[in-house]
Amino acid sequence: MDQLRKYLLKKPKANDMLDGLETEIEYTERWTSVRIIYYTMFLMSLGFSIILTGVWPYLDKLDPHAGKEFLGWIVAANPVGQMIFSPLIGWWGNRLGSIRLPLLCSLAMFSIASGIYSCLELFSSHQKYWMLYSRFLIGVSSSSVAVCRSYLSAATKMKERTGAVSMVSLAQTLGFIVGPVLQGAVTLFGEDGYPLLRNKLHLNMYTATGWINVLMGILNFCLFLPFVFKEKRIAAREAMLQQGKQSEKETWKSMKPDYLSAWTLIFAFFILVFNFVFLETLATPLTMDMFAWTKAEALYYMAWVMGVGAILASAMFLMIGPLCKRIPEQHVLIWGGFFLMVLGRAVYIPMSDSPPKLAIPDNQTLLLAEQEYSSPYVYGSNFTNVYSNLTRVDFDSADPLSTKAPASASTTTSQDLLGCPPAQEWCKTTRGMTIFQFLLGYAFTAIGYPIGVTLITTIFSKVLGPRPQGTWMGIMTGSGCLSRALGPVFLSTIYTKYGLYWTFGTTAVMMAFTMLWLWQMRRRLTPMQYDTTYADEELTVMSTRKEQRTGTGEEGVEMDNVPNKSHRAENCLRNVNDINQK
Repeated sequence: MDQLRKYLLKKPKANDMLDGLETEIEYTERWTSVRIIYYTMFLMSLGFSIILTGVWPYLDKLDPHAGKEFLGWIVAANPVGQMIFSPLIGWWGNRLGSIRLPLLCSLAMFSIASGIYSCLELFSSHQKYWMLYSRFLIGVSSSSVAVCRSYLSAATKMKERTGAVSMVSLAQTLGFIVGPVLQGAVTLFGEDGYPLLRNKLHLNMYTATGWINVLMGILNFCLFLPFVFKEKRIAAREAMLQQGKQSEKETWKSMKPDYLSAWTLIFAFFILVFNFVFLETLATPLTMDMFAWTKAEALYYMAWVMGVGAILASAMFLMIGPLCKRIPEQHVLIWGGFFLMVLGRAVYIPMSDSPPKLAIPDNQTLLLAEQEYSSPYVYGSNFTNVYSNLTRVDFDSADPLSTKAPASASTTTSQDLLGCPPAQEWCKTTRGMTIFQFLLGYAFTAIGYPIGVTLITTIFSKVLGPRPQGTWMGIMTGSGCLSRALGPVFLSTIYTKYGLYWTFGTTAVMMAFTMLWLWQMRRRLTPMQYDTTYADEELTVMSTRKEQRTGTGEEGVEMDNVPNKSHRAENCLRNVNDINQK
């Protein structure tokens, strides 16, 4: 418990208190609330990813007739629910002027929906629809991401914003990484597991993930209770002091955001997520088509590639803050984020000297296997031909050289074709891809995506200024969810029908166009400017008074004759302190 308290409590440094906007206690309470937001963002990502590898066998066990088509609906239910409700939850938070109630309701729904997912055995019928319903509710509860991002913008000063958003993005990434790891860990329970309720409900490797979500959701719910989570909105106070206004509402109403810049960043976020989700969707079938890997080999190698990519992405999240202190954020976004993503797409355009191996079941494969091998589980390959003989043949142990037709019901012979399916017409005419190409493109994506997604959110919050951002953050979150829903469907269709050139050429052009538009808008992708006249006058008067006390002479006396203008800034600072006390 002491370690948890030590993590949540952040003590201020001397430089953090120079602006006089808050006391040390208020600083600690503010950063406690920010770190609770980190945990919430982690949990929302975990709730989506923890079931991804186990949802298909769980569904197949509950309803063997559900089919993979229904599985697609179950996976899509989460982002669809989040997309629909993110703007509504954000608007609700704005209307209340507080994020506590929306988050408490969202977390209660998250825990209940996760419990339903783990209790599907108790339903006597329509279990697949109850699974769909539970995943949709978890997506709705994940709409709290919008108010979390809104609060993060309100609870951080301008100089703190980039680092805080980087940590939130890192928390989300860790949620996506830890989820499948936890699913792998609970496989120790086995498929049958342990009975919990009259042998009708079991704790097994499928239901354990739901119960983990329930427990972590209850913990998150408790963290948002009033005696732990205290809302501290310092961004508006900072703007009040800089503008010399008397209230928060007066401050943000006097500052109109650049709507063109805001919508530009929403569009850029949509394109960025669209391209990233595409790689997540097609990476495994792409490697199987290009490198003639088996399903097991593709899953094994991609697990390593994605693991290394996740480590690389996590390192980039930690480097964004220091990097943006040396280089303007919009330049880091354009050249470090989008340019690398463009390269990642362009590198995937086929460059191999030979075409991909075609997976064609023909008698030559079997004859070659008969001539060269006489044991089960044989690979026969002929890399000199366009038509691949990379075909696994499982021979009947009683007659390893049997040439009976695979379709015969009396034989155990089966074939697992490896390579690019001939049904995809482009496989016969296109060049292949090299493994080096694939790894290089994935590395560019692992570096570019975290930079892009972090800085888009950061710059977006600064463009909007100190105003309540719940609805705007909901729109941005919804655009990302729309990408997650449309991207796999659209690009999978392009890939299947038209092949690599159209798939990667289209995405490269898409990213390049967005990058050029961001470059055109770069001068407008800056924080909203404050009128700092009063604050500057106050600093000038304070400086000249100090000079007068040290005997600087007539100039100091002359400046001291205009103290009335500084009274407005002093009154503003007094008002801010009154708000802090309230």
